[in-house]
Amino acid sequence: MELAHSLLLNEEAYNQLGEFQKAEFIFEWLRFLEKLLPADVREKQKKLAEQLISLLNSSPGPPTRRLIAKNLAILYSIGDTLSVYQTVDKCNELIRSKDDSPSYLPTKLAAVVCLGYLYKKLGRILGNSFTDTVGNVLKAMKNAESQGRYEIMLSLQNILNGLGAAATPCHRDIYKAARSCLTDRSMAVRCAAAKCLLELQKEAVFMWSTELDSVATLCFKSFDGSNYDVRIAVSKLLGTVLARAVTCKQATASTRQNVRKISLDEATELLGTGFLRGSSGFLRASGDILKGISSVSRDIRVGVTQAYVVFVSTLGGQWLERNFSALLSHILDLVSQSHPKAIQTQMDAICCRRCISFILRATVGGLLGEKAQIAAAKEICQAIWRLKKVVDVVMSDGNLETRIGITDVTASQHVLVCALHELGSLIHGLGTTAAPLLQDSSTGVLDAVISVILHPSISVRLAAAWCLRCIAVALPSYVSPLLDRCIERLSALKTSPEAVTGYSFAVAALLGAVKHCPLGIPHGKGKVIMTVAEDLLCSASQNSRISIQRTQAGWLLVASLMTLGPAVVQHYLPRMLLLWKCIFPLSPKDLETERSRGDSFTWQVTLEGRAGALCAIKTFLSYCGGLLTTDVIQRLLPPLPCAVDLLTRLPSIHKMYGNALKTPSMTYRHRLYELLALLPPKTYEGKFCAILKELVADFTATDNQMAASTFLLPPLCHQDDLLLLGPFLQETDHRFIEEQLLLGSGIAGGSLEYDPYSIYEKAAEVRLFGVIFSHVAESQRLQVLEKLLASIKQTKGARQQTVQLNIVSAFSSFLKHLASCKGSLGPEEVRRPALTLVMGALESNNPLLRCAAAESLARLAQVVADSAFTAGLAQLSFDKLKSARDVVSRTGHSLALGSLYRYLGGIGSTQHLNACVGILYTLSQDSTSPDVQTWALHSLSLIIDSAGPLYHVHVEATLSLVVMLLLTVPPAYAEVHQSLGRCLNALITMLGPELQGSNTAVSTLRSSCLLGCAVMQDNPDCLVQAQAISCLQQLHMFAPRHVNLSSLVSSLCVNLCSSYLLLRRAVLACLRQLVQREAAEVSEHAVAFVKDCREDFTPDINIREVGLEGALLSLLDKELDQRLCQDIRETLNHMLTSVAVEKLSFWLKLCNDVLAASAVDTTQEEEGTKEDDDVLTSETDERSHPFTNPKWSTRVFAAECVCKIISHCENAGRAHFDITLAQERKQRDSRDDFLVLHLADLIRMAFMAATDHSDQLRLSGLQTLLVVVRRFASVPEPEFPGHVILEQYQANVGAALRPAFAPETPPDVTAKACQVCSAWIASGIVSDLNDLRRVHQLLISSLTKVQAGKEAQSQLYNESASTMEILAVLKAWAEVYIVAVEREKNQSDAHKQILMITNSTDESYGDLTSSADGLLDLVQADLGILSKLWLAALQDFALLTLPSEYASQLPAEGGAFYTAETIENARPHYHNSWALILYATALWLTSTGFLVVDPDEGVTNLSRPVTPTTMCQDSSSRAAVKSPEDVNTDIFHLILGISVEFLCSPRSDSAMENITACLHALQAFLDVPWPRSKIGGDQLGVELLNVLHRLILTRESLDIQLATLEVVRQILFAAQEHVREKRRSAEVDDGAAEKETLPEYGEGKDTGGLVPGKSLVFATLELCVCILVRQLPQLNPKVTGSPALKVGKPQLLSESGSRLVAAALVILSDIPSVCSPEGRMCVSVLPTILYLIIGVLRETAVKLPDGQLPLTVAASLQALKGILSSPMAQAEKSRTAWTELLRSALPIAILSQQELDEVSLLTGVTEFILSTSPEVTTIECLQKRCIEKFKIALDSKDPVVQLKCYQLLLSIFKYPNRAVSYPYIHSLAPSIVGKLQETEKTKPENSAELQVIQEGIKVVAALIAIAEEEHRAYLVACLLPLLISFLLDENSLGSATNSYSSVFKKVMASSPTVKARLESAVKGNQESIKVKTTPKQAKNPGKSSSIQLKTNFF
Repeated sequence: MELAHSLLLNEEAYNQLGEFQKAEFIFEWLRFLEKLLPADVREKQKKLAEQLISLLNSSPGPPTRRLIAKNLAILYSIGDTLSVYQTVDKCNELIRSKDDSPSYLPTKLAAVVCLGYLYKKLGRILGNSFTDTVGNVLKAMKNAESQGRYEIMLSLQNILNGLGAAATPCHRDIYKAARSCLTDRSMAVRCAAAKCLLELQKEAVFMWSTELDSVATLCFKSFDGSNYDVRIAVSKLLGTVLARAVTCKQATASTRQNVRKISLDEATELLGTGFLRGSSGFLRASGDILKGISSVSRDIRVGVTQAYVVFVSTLGGQWLERNFSALLSHILDLVSQSHPKAIQTQMDAICCRRCISFILRATVGGLLGEKAQIAAAKEICQAIWRLKKVVDVVMSDGNLETRIGITDVTASQHVLVCALHELGSLIHGLGTTAAPLLQDSSTGVLDAVISVILHPSISVRLAAAWCLRCIAVALPSYVSPLLDRCIERLSALKTSPEAVTGYSFAVAALLGAVKHCPLGIPHGKGKVIMTVAEDLLCSASQNSRISIQRTQAGWLLVASLMTLGPAVVQHYLPRMLLLWKCIFPLSPKDLETERSRGDSFTWQVTLEGRAGALCAIKTFLSYCGGLLTTDVIQRLLPPLPCAVDLLTRLPSIHKMYGNALKTPSMTYRHRLYELLALLPPKTYEGKFCAILKELVADFTATDNQMAASTFLLPPLCHQDDLLLLGPFLQETDHRFIEEQLLLGSGIAGGSLEYDPYSIYEKAAEVRLFGVIFSHVAESQRLQVLEKLLASIKQTKGARQQTVQLNIVSAFSSFLKHLASCKGSLGPEEVRRPALTLVMGALESNNPLLRCAAAESLARLAQVVADSAFTAGLAQLSFDKLKSARDVVSRTGHSLALGSLYRYLGGIGSTQHLNACVGILYTLSQDSTSPDVQTWALHSLSLIIDSAGPLYHVHVEATLSLVVMLLLTVPPAYAEVHQSLGRCLNALITMLGPELQGSNTAVSTLRSSCLLGCAVMQDNPDCLVQAQAISCLQQLHMFAPRHVNLSSLVSSLCVNLCSSYLLLRRAVLACLRQLVQREAAEVSEHAVAFVKDCREDFTPDINIREVGLEGALLSLLDKELDQRLCQDIRETLNHMLTSVAVEKLSFWLKLCNDVLAASAVDTTQEEEGTKEDDDVLTSETDERSHPFTNPKWSTRVFAAECVCKIISHCENAGRAHFDITLAQERKQRDSRDDFLVLHLADLIRMAFMAATDHSDQLRLSGLQTLLVVVRRFASVPEPEFPGHVILEQYQANVGAALRPAFAPETPPDVTAKACQVCSAWIASGIVSDLNDLRRVHQLLISSLTKVQAGKEAQSQLYNESASTMEILAVLKAWAEVYIVAVEREKNQSDAHKQILMITNSTDESYGDLTSSADGLLDLVQADLGILSKLWLAALQDFALLTLPSEYASQLPAEGGAFYTAETIENARPHYHNSWALILYATALWLTSTGFLVVDPDEGVTNLSRPVTPTTMCQDSSSRAAVKSPEDVNTDIFHLILGISVEFLCSPRSDSAMENITACLHALQAFLDVPWPRSKIGGDQLGVELLNVLHRLILTRESLDIQLATLEVVRQILFAAQEHVREKRRSAEVDDGAAEKETLPEYGEGKDTGGLVPGKSLVFATLELCVCILVRQLPQLNPKVTGSPALKVGKPQLLSESGSRLVAAALVILSDIPSVCSPEGRMCVSVLPTILYLIIGVLRETAVKLPDGQLPLTVAASLQALKGILSSPMAQAEKSRTAWTELLRSALPIAILSQQELDEVSLLTGVTEFILSTSPEVTTIECLQKRCIEKFKIALDSKDPVVQLKCYQLLLSIFKYPNRAVSYPYIHSLAPSIVGKLQETEKTKPENSAELQVIQEGIKVVAALIAIAEEEHRAYLVACLLPLLISFLLDENSLGSATNSYSSVFKKVMASSPTVKARLESAVKGNQESIKVKTTPKQAKNPGKSSSIQLKTNFF
């Protein structure tokens, strides 16, 4: 293929290739040439042109001929155009040729295509030759077959495009030719003709003036018998022509007098004619009317419907706004009584209604912004009112003939249904933004809808109910009032049949909406509805006129009540089960007697009632599975046998009482089947035979002629196989109306008045048959199968097909069920009839039935699971395919092979695979039948998918076949190309990552794949293009380097707004994958493509202006397909993640534009509400804003994007949240962009969203505001020190929050706003109290609402909604209180620091104080109420967390803030807020010191008493007042209980904040003595420690672990206090006795040892060991392999690890203090404690550069000191053992072979020496070792070590016990003095060395003080010379001489040199004092040193 990449065709290489390779080579060369051609090629133009023209003669395939034509056109357009005429002549000559042989046809077609492209590109350059060309082409068309006609039409389209107005002379001729092609028998030709005429109408004025009527009629004819593609193309033509006629009349009227003007009315009238009369002329139509037959086929009606949509869409949204009123009246008129013919049968009426709904949905829903939609809804509402008045007149005026009245009423019904549907859809789409519409009393939307609930027509009543449901889903606040209103009317009008059915429909619809409203409805509504339902059922028999209606209504209400879910239904379950029990006779005998009584009417009522009961139980099973206990199932079962018995007797009852029972018995049958299908088969085992018998009778009944296949079979076929059946089963934008064409004329789809059973009638039967048949005995299976086969044989024709469809569906369902439960089919005898059944269907004429049969055959083989049987099946199909020549057999059996492969893997041997592939190869090349090719290729794709690696041997051959067919199959056979696409996709998937390889074979395969994709991309069929994109997507995944991303993205951009849904889906799926890896590149390529676009690419969305991201946002706003919207969101999220930080301004502008577009709308609305009526005639410029009127859902998405952008910036660096840094970096590089610079935009966007009409958007806006406040709270304002950047936006924040606290605001919005309020106050952004009060006031208003109690709660929503709001308020206050307390706590520390730094109170500190104090003061005012409410909430939470077995102990009336019925709904709200409330309560209790004031104060103004005194008590005992101690104890257990329960098993999804808050609460709690006293002496402490231990094991977070350790420390402290208290009280009691005899208290006194589970010491140790071993695994003897510590290098822990270890060591050192000296425990825990402390010291004693000790070392030394100086060491009873243990611990500390930090080691040794009793350290061997260590340290070269050594020795030398200090003095003093004497010679070089000398001097000075008199002189004599060599200040000098004057004199006398030095030094010092200057001092970091280095020694 590389040889093809040259400018000229490499003919040498080309001639060496085989026939097929040549085609591939040529195509590759042409592709390369197309990319290359814009280059200058003049010198080679002639040769190139010759090569291209010669290729025309080589019979090129369709894609090749298009490329030849394109390249020739480009070549002449950039090069010399002289020879172009010869080329045109050559082409004309080829077309004129008389050769009609099939082999010459491709050449002729290539010439036609070539002409088209030449004229398109060169246009008027070829102007004077075009008449001949067009004439020649049109002449050729007369004899051309369909392929020729197709290409000629497309070529003429290109010629017209290129020539523009110059082609006028030929317009009429082309028009005539295209007219005939528009009704061609080939659908592809019709499409091409439509495209040609669409191009023609741009210049041919006559098409939309004089010929307009005939164009319209022609289009109507074209719709007749059309397919989906034709309807798309022709409707586009018709809609565009009419739009042109309406808009261009003024422009052309002046220039051309003969142009006929056309008004909107005329245009719509023309479309209306087609809709109502179809393609026939007037005379024929009137003849048909006389005969009474309808002549409009459904495809015409659907086509015209699409034309309406195109017409309006072409005119645009603004035109629609202005003309909506006229358009609406015309469209509704189509189904009104003015045109009775359109609605003469119910089926026609339903089809028409669906079409009208589609027109309104696609135009109003798709083109109008929200404001215009509201205006449109008002128009529709007016239409409803007008019709209502007509109906009222007819119904009330008794003089009119009733017949006429009834006709009028029934005629108005269809208009009303359409209007109500559209009104419902509009409001549903608008969501809460529709609130102003419903509040507008002049429109009266609700009144209008409710008024038509009483309409005589059931269709209208149902439509009104559906409309109410839409209103309820859109505006949840209306559900409750609407329910009340409907229930009230239902009760008031119980005697009217219309009212009973209408209002029961409405109530049922509203209840169905509740599950879509998160805030729910008040629980009491269920009770009311149940009562109404029971009342209706009980009163049904009282009035026979409305018995049926009341029965239906009663059961409908019960069934709809079930949709409210288990939480509601459980309260009414007994009543419902009682109704269920009573509706059926108790025994078969009763049933028999019942049968003999009654008449037709009573049976009708009975059947309706029982069908209703079955439906209610079915709904119960579907929605309340959680309530299905064994007991409930047992109560459900008894009526079932009777229900089945009644089913078997229905035919005889039907016979007895006539036709009136047909519908009720059908309903009953269907409902029973549905219920049985949901129940476990075991529950009705005994009735299997009876049910089977009925099912078989149903399947084989031939009286119901219906197109069941459309609904029954698709779910049973494999999803992939349905692609074979063409577009009609695929999803399209027009599915809503296209479905009408599948149903056949017998039925209408999607109508509410037809209970779905009339359409999907057999679905439940089929499912049930599958279940039961797989449970019956094998012998019975055989009988049933034989009976089914016999029934197929007995019928003929269409009836036979219906029966066969039913039976195959049922059998397929059985096989599916059998395979899923791994059952067995049975013996050979059962297989035979099963096989016959499937084989018969496999050769059916119905393609869908063949699909299902192929699937069943494969499932049959799967169930039998016998390789011989499977091989036999495959052989059967082989033989059939070899012999059969008919299309049906060949398609069926080829698919059977693929299906067998799909279900059974490789079917064994490879030879079998070879045979399969061979046969399918042959079939796929059968050009006589595109169907066979399609099915064979599809089957091949299944085999490739299933065979996997086994298929490798066939890959090359298959790929060659696919590419060859792609290059040769005519484009009109789109279905073949689609199958080829699936094959190619399967091949790419199978090759997978191998495609990345670089060897020749892989490279060839890859080129072929890419070539195949290129061919498919050029295919005119959109579904083939979708396949191409999906193949390229796969290729990009496996071999990204080899896919040209630029061209792929270009192709995606072109198809982004395709009119084909599946193509749009493919585009988005591909984009989603691309942006995951290369978001930035994709975005750049898209913009570059749009900028460079040479062709006339004008997408509906402006990529050039808003980038690909903006285009996707626009698409999201317009798109209605949910799956596609989800893909768009994901794509945008991936792009945002990848590039939002780099393209920050761009993304923020996008989001801002989307949100601002709505804000503009809102402000306009507020300014001029009076102008509402004129909205539809407004004229604003649509282009002024990139996003016009985006939907609320799009705006919500934009707000979510803003939050995501902030979160991504957080991970991207500090500069995004530091304005100074951001400005600096921005100055350095202006391309840099930072979030903090856009803060104003963020606030504005959050404000716009938070104040919108849409509640969802308000929630998103408040969430955005919350994120902004949290992220930017601490960013300082550089221009105003002491202030933060957000402070300037406080007015905006206040304004955004205020509306959320308005009375009518939904609770979820208020709850979110409370969260923002607390975050704002707690963040400390605002320091001024007056400013803070704005937001604080909002919280106070909420608190007042909470205090108002239950009576004041809104009755609009479920009680749990007010629980959510109350808890949100309490949580917000808790957060504010916590922050206020913390700030106050931090203040004193801050104060101290400031005093240390500045020694004066700073102004900023003053602000800080006032702010913190003020905040606490603000909260303090309400603290009395808050504390009670908090405690009440905690009490509720405690009750709700009780296990289910304690449910009986819960208060019957509920808690303080929840009701007993809504307990399940309330739970999540408590879980969400309890932690902060707990922490706040603990802080409050701490502040009061647990002195709770009057416990009952403030209770009276709450709906329920809320103090914990009421905990778990009933009202009778409440009067007893508890003592403060009891109240405290209750509170203590409440808080501790909640904490322990939560910390015992925090769920994995529990927020870390909850755990931290809980631990902080415990800390605050234990800060007070009273709770500590409760825990200290109780087993509670041990339990709490065990819980905390588990928490440490399961949570890694540093904050949590540190907080846990702090609580552990407090528990230990409580225990210490307890021990101390006991000892103190013992002293007081035994005051007279002597202290020695006092008993000792503490743990271990009685037990002596550690008792796990009971010992506090053990629990604490366990926890500390856990922390230490996690950080230092080498402390664990099991890890290190021996009890002794292994020697290893010490390591420095991370900061977090160090903090944890330090905290654990503090706890360890406190443990002995809670042990009793009497027991053995204090001795038994000591080794462990010492081992751990010394272990930490040894493992972490790393030498730090500045001589600092690591945190862990400092902590371990501190802990060691605590242990060594413990009172235990002195206590008489433990002293000996303690001493021995310490003695053995010392060597471990000293004897270290590690590279330990000497300082740490010596400090540890010193601690031992100083803190223990002399017996420990005075043992000679130990002393020697210690002294040795000090000697080594003294000799160290490191001044830091020397310094520390001197300091430590100083403390040892001063130790009062001489037995300890003297050995050290004797051993070390000489060397210290010696070292100091050396310094006389080598003077210190830096301050560190100087410090060492100073410390040394201090040591010697101390020694002099300690020494006995006789030795002092010697020491002074050593010291003085050294001192004199330094200059001392006067005082020091004086003190030295005064102390030892006699010695001093002796030294002076004996050493003249020293004396001389001293004199000169003194003189120098005095001089310096005189001059008041000090000599230059050495830098001296020592705190107390007074030695200064002498400036001049001599």
